[in-house]
Amino acid sequence: MTELDKTQTDVSRRMLLRGAAVGGVGLPLLAACGGGGGGGSSDPSSSDAGSSGDSGAGGGKITTADIPVGGGTVLKDEKVVVTQPAKGDFKAFTAVCTHQGCLVNKVSDKKIICPCHGSEYSITDGAVLGGPAPAPLAPKQVSVKGDQISVT
Repeated sequence: MTELDKTQTDVSRRMLLRGAAVGGVGLPLLAACGGGGGGGSSDPSSSDAGSSGDSGAGGGKITTADIPVGGGTVLKDEKVVVTQPAKGDFKAFTAVCTHQGCLVNKVSDKKIICPCHGSEYSITDGAVLGGPAPAPLAPKQVSVKGDQISVT
């Protein structure tokens, strides 16, 4: 083995050990900063703590009675949140937080709440009210026929 080969081998070993040390320390720290939701998991949405949290309604259809005035309901399966900012005024937004893709899990105090990192959105227009979210919730189309609400 020449002196040059020995130097290259030593550098490679150093790089390997340095990489292992960084990975061994850095990866757990990144995981700890990533929150409890796994980035896109719907687990956080299952910890509903609000009275106007999630609904078991399927197919994107719910009744007007399911949506309290000044509140809303999260439809986990459809990944949609439906709100009623004022009597008879129904709005719908994606339930996927714009911060890290967690599902919002409740509507409380006229705010749509994400459990992962505390982002808060307006029930009126989905605008960011607080937290790390970089953008508002995307609006969805709402139609009301009688007491049935459809979201597309």
